[in-house]
Amino acid sequence: MAETRLAPHQKGARRSGRAIAFVDETGSSFRARVASTWAPVWHPPTLRRRDKRREVSSIVALIAPYGRKPARLYSRHREGSFTSQDIIEALRYFRRNVGRPLTIVWDGLNQHHSAETLDFVARHPEDFRLERLPGYAPDLNPEEGCNGVVKAELRNATPDSVAELRAQARASFVRLGHRHDVLAAFFLHAGLRLTELP
Repeated sequence: MAETRLAPHQKGARRSGRAIAFVDETGSSFRARVASTWAPVWHPPTLRRRDKRREVSSIVALIAPYGRKPARLYSRHREGSFTSQDIIEALRYFRRNVGRPLTIVWDGLNQHHSAETLDFVARHPEDFRLERLPGYAPDLNPEEGCNGVVKAELRNATPDSVAELRAQARASFVRLGHRHDVLAAFFLHAGLRLTELP
């Protein structure tokens, strides 16, 4: 994959003391296809899921390494889909936990660019700056790798309730957040040089 250099706005984030947060949403569902697994011969495993319609949504921020701090991962989860208000609450959560102003890099999801979200960001210019990824280019967002790992881990999960599914998704993202080498690899896979990140 060709190496990608930081765009001017990302270099500006470094000079201004902002952390770069690659943000994306993903979903966990009982409708996910099961994966191959090991079982004794003539004893295929059976997965019993209570309700195929239940879903949990996750919004995730992968924070680029800066200074001596490695890449970090933060996530929030809810039943159903995210509203603009949920996005705003997530931005507040990411800002509070990172402890620095954020340059948010994300896609063109409607809730990302709704009037409510943009009004909130406009009222907090010292805390947030928004940058939009090109359309149909998930490979440019290193956070997509995080979603893939969690989806693979939950593929054969058999939660008994939406609350349990939500807990399993949250726990999977928390575990991944401790794997700094894997998080770093997602940046390299997206063609970003870690030495150029703040």
